[in-house]
Amino acid sequence: MLSLTRTRNQARSNRTLSLGGMDYVEPRKKSNLVVKILMAAALTALCIILLKQSPNFNTPSQFPHHETGVTHVLVTGGAGYIGSHAALRLLHDFYRVTIVDNLSRGNLGAIKVLQQLFPQPGRLQFIHADLGDPKAVHKIFAENAFDAVMHFAAVAYVGESTLDPLKYYHNITSNTLVVLEAMATHGVKTLIYSSTCATYGEPEKTPITEQTPQLPINPYGKAKKMAEDIILDFHKNSDMAVMILRYFNVIGSDPEGRLGEAPRPELREHGRISSACFDAARGIIPGLKVRGTDYKTSDGTCIRDYIDVTDLVGAHVKALEKVKTGHVGIYNVGTGRGRTVKEFVEACKKATGVPIKVDFLPRRPGDYAEVFSDSTKIRNELNWSAKYTNLQESLQIAWRWQKAHLNGYETRQVKS
Repeated sequence: MLSLTRTRNQARSNRTLSLGGMDYVEPRKKSNLVVKILMAAALTALCIILLKQSPNFNTPSQFPHHETGVTHVLVTGGAGYIGSHAALRLLHDFYRVTIVDNLSRGNLGAIKVLQQLFPQPGRLQFIHADLGDPKAVHKIFAENAFDAVMHFAAVAYVGESTLDPLKYYHNITSNTLVVLEAMATHGVKTLIYSSTCATYGEPEKTPITEQTPQLPINPYGKAKKMAEDIILDFHKNSDMAVMILRYFNVIGSDPEGRLGEAPRPELREHGRISSACFDAARGIIPGLKVRGTDYKTSDGTCIRDYIDVTDLVGAHVKALEKVKTGHVGIYNVGTGRGRTVKEFVEACKKATGVPIKVDFLPRRPGDYAEVFSDSTKIRNELNWSAKYTNLQESLQIAWRWQKAHLNGYETRQVKS
């Protein structure tokens, strides 16, 4: 029970007197309170002085504003293998970069490497978001002043696409539609789209030109072609500047060892042949499985065009430099030379120095026999051609990264 009476021995000096609805603090208490207020004010002033000495204090974010002479590029899927290498090249060339990635396939470690390499304000920001969420995507566009979009974000395994086709149509085709709608709503008029040679399917003749009919034979290729069709249909009634790059089999890694390919363990069976070769060389898997030995090729295995990731991202930057308002450019990005899978395996053995065990198995559903590019158009119109064309050297560079990062980006080493 609450007592409403004061005990007789309560010290009068500790009482607070009430005067007309106000509390009157006795002089000694008032003096202590003033000292405390002054001390708090002094500490606050000191904090403000220290903050003002920080280069980031009171500096508004540059990302929501267009800036003369600075091109702000949204890189979707920038935590992934190709997207992170593209972001590195853009940052190296003094572009402003915003990476959006849901990290379902990408690596946060790659983002951390980029942040360490480019810590200056206004250079790089990372936004964790899913392109399948239209509200989140429109919010990102509303809060940032993008000048261009490089759209890499996509699941990209042929074998997986045959097992889970709906996932591929959602992730590739539907998400591209979301990005396009956001671009249209917020006035972003430049798109560099990451497409694939899988849209051509099984061509009747090689090398493949940009005029080769697109007849994809797996859900991955079909989803990418649908996304291309959406872009082209939308472009007909807009003044967008568009580049569609159809690239071939990507290998290699950053020559300075800052970034590499670190696929998730659960996706190894669907991954690139280079990752499988390295896994076999490291003993993670007992050997390499080559699927298909009865194709109509020189040694019965598939023929592919292997493009180094450094060359590939160079083509993207070149496309961004050459893009024209109201124009669509469609280009194959490859070396113009086909190599059999057996040739690739031998190059991987030499690059790693490991006698990799090889098992030859039946064909994989959705694969095609021979695919390599005619790179004449991109060479003539964009002045781009592949430079890293030594297959063994590209694999050696990638192998060095693998050996230095046995647990992926968990053991990363950042070099400036």
